[in-house]
Amino acid sequence: MKKILITGITGQDGIFLTSKILKSEDKIEIIGVSRNKNLKPFYENLKKLNITKLENVKVENVNLIDKVAVQQFLESKSPSEIYNLSGPSSVNKSFSKDSESYEKIVKIFENLVSGSIKSRKFPAFFQASSSEMFSPDAEEALTEESLMKPNSPYAEAKYHIHNEINLLVEKFNWNIISGIMFNHESEYRDRNYLMPKIIDYSKNINLKNKSKLKIGSLDYVRDWSYAGDIMDAVYKLMSNGATGSFVIGSGIGNTIQKMIEIIFQYQNLNWKDFIEIDPTLLRKGDPLVRVANPKKINDMYKWKANLNFEDLVIKCLTHELSV
Repeated sequence: MKKILITGITGQDGIFLTSKILKSEDKIEIIGVSRNKNLKPFYENLKKLNITKLENVKVENVNLIDKVAVQQFLESKSPSEIYNLSGPSSVNKSFSKDSESYEKIVKIFENLVSGSIKSRKFPAFFQASSSEMFSPDAEEALTEESLMKPNSPYAEAKYHIHNEINLLVEKFNWNIISGIMFNHESEYRDRNYLMPKIIDYSKNINLKNKSKLKIGSLDYVRDWSYAGDIMDAVYKLMSNGATGSFVIGSGIGNTIQKMIEIIFQYQNLNWKDFIEIDPTLLRKGDPLVRVANPKKINDMYKWKANLNFEDLVIKCLTHELSV
C-alpha cells in the first residue's frame, strides 16, 4: 500500500490535500503529523468534503524539531511521498518571535530531508513555499525567476529552504518541489487572517454598539485563490513527478477594498459605516501589489484556479453565516 506523509495535515491546506488524494487514489495510507490534539474537527471537515475512507488517514503527534524522532518516524513509516505543510505561517507573528519562527520552519524541513537522505529512499517531496519571498519592489506579476528579497523572518526561512531545494535537486536528482503559493482562503481558514477577520466582524455587527474595524489600507492588491484549487495544483505537480520551483496562484489581483465591498454588500451593509483606515497597522516593507504569474504550471500541467475572487469571498462568507 502506498504511504503518503502530510505534515500540518489539520490546517486548511492539509484538509483539502487529504481530500484530493483520497478521491484520486485507491490503496492509499495517509500518515498525518499535527500539533493539534483535538482531531475531531479535522475528520468532520473531511466528511463535509464527502470523504468516506477516513480509516485510511492516521494522524500522529511527532516532534518535527527533534532530528532523531523524525528519522525514526520516517524509517518506521517509509513514505513514498512527503508533503511538508507544517511550521509557523504568520508573517506578523514571526517578527515577535523572529528567531523561533525561522528556526522552526528551517529545522522541520532539514530534519525531513536528512531523514530521507539517510534512508536513501528519496521520497517525492513537496515543500510549501511562499510568495512572501519575493522582493517588495517588484511591479510585474511574479514568476519563478523574479527577484527574491525576503523582508520578514518568516520569508527569510522560506527563502533559505527554497535555495536548499535547488541544491538538493542538482545534487541528488531528487523530485523535490518548491511550491511558491500565493494567498489562498477557504471556509477552513484560521480565523487570525485578514479575510476571516473581516467576515467575523461583519457577521457579529451590533448596529447599536460596535467599534469600527481598523484596516491598514484598502488599496493593497493581492492574488487570492481558493485553497482547494491550490491543493489541486500541488497534487497535480506531485502526481506528475514535477521537480523544481512553481508559482501557484490565480494570476489575478484584487484589492482589499473589493473584498470588503463583497462581504458587506452581501449582507446589505454599507462598509463605510464600519471600516476605519489606520496606516499604523501597515507592515513596513509590504508591497502595494503582489500577483502571481502562473504561466509555468499552466503550460506544463494545464492547471489554473477555478473559483473566481467574488465567488471565493461569498463561499467563505456564507459558510460562516450558516454556522
